[in-house]
Amino acid sequence: MTPAKLSRRVVGERLEWVDKMVAEINSLPLGSFEEFTEDNRNIWTAESCLRRALEALLDLGRHILAKCFGEGVSEYKKVAIELERTKVLSQGDAKLLRTLAGYRNRLVHFYHNVTTEELYGICRDDLGDVLAIRNAYLKWLKENPDRIDETL
Repeated sequence: MTPAKLSRRVVGERLEWVDKMVAEINSLPLGSFEEFTEDNRNIWTAESCLRRALEALLDLGRHILAKCFGEGVSEYKKVAIELERTKVLSQGDAKLLRTLAGYRNRLVHFYHNVTTEELYGICRDDLGDVLAIRNAYLKWLKENPDRIDETL
């Protein structure tokens, strides 16, 4: 692949998707486990929105690697490794993104092992991890405005 500039549209859409999914999760009744599980639709909404937020983060990472560095990466955990190598993410943020990628894989491939209690706990206590990676991307983008194609 030949390095090029990032699509402002793709970057904006992925970041907006993360924000939208996190907002949907935050709108759920997360005050107590009992309240959360009163309506099964809360469980399915939480799982879907969490998975989609993680996929948007990882897809944005793949877009950055492909466009800015000419690197094609297919495995989500490898996205984190390459983002650290290229200095897009710090070592700590890359480690966190690897963890999030592993959890996304668990949601997709081992969905039958994800308990409602676990999902509730993540939605109640750990959404900050998703936002931390979103913010790390934003920081890098602000530090590298020349990497974005402003014409799109």
